[in-house]
Amino acid sequence: MSEVRIVAEPRTEFGKGAARRTRRAGKVPAVLYGHGTPPQHITLPGHDLMLALKTPNVLLRVEGLANGAELALPKDVQRDPIKGFLEHVDLLLVKRGEKVTVEIPVNVIGDVVSGGRVEQPVIQIAVEAEATHIPEAVDVDVAGLQIGDSVLARDLKLPSGASLTADEETLILQIVDATVATGPAPEEEAEAEAEAGEPAAEAGEGPAAE
Repeated sequence: MSEVRIVAEPRTEFGKGAARRTRRAGKVPAVLYGHGTPPQHITLPGHDLMLALKTPNVLLRVEGLANGAELALPKDVQRDPIKGFLEHVDLLLVKRGEKVTVEIPVNVIGDVVSGGRVEQPVIQIAVEAEATHIPEAVDVDVAGLQIGDSVLARDLKLPSGASLTADEETLILQIVDATVATGPAPEEEAEAEAEAGEPAAEAGEGPAAE
């Protein structure tokens, strides 16, 4: 994993008003912490940070700090729930050779068997890897899998240097019959609707409230 250089500036104003002013200036409030050091409150250029965060678990080389450049991983990214812009970012200090636990995407590749489809309840999996060599993703090839086959976490072929920290029995995906509906049967839906309507009908039969 290559490092992405980003230049920080110290942040001395706090609170919602200060954060809004920071974002209007095209910057993002952030805090840098870890290794037992006091948290460093900084701002980062919004556009550069947004581009960097397109890579999962991106390794940032944060420059402009009082003690020189530091390596960091994004740990908590807060976005506006409606507009999606960055509101705040927590960064975790890391060092070369240090092991960290992160979640990496699980990508499905290959063609699914005719008549089948993939059900994937897990799209990310927790692994341990060196901070400067975090894999971007793990691929699962479904070619050759038959209907009824499944892939568990222990079956994943992790990149070199990464080890699984999630439960080995975690179901990653399964191949199901594409012709079989997964929702409740029509008769079950009718029964559920009838049961749901009974209390309301009973309530309506009683005398009107005074």
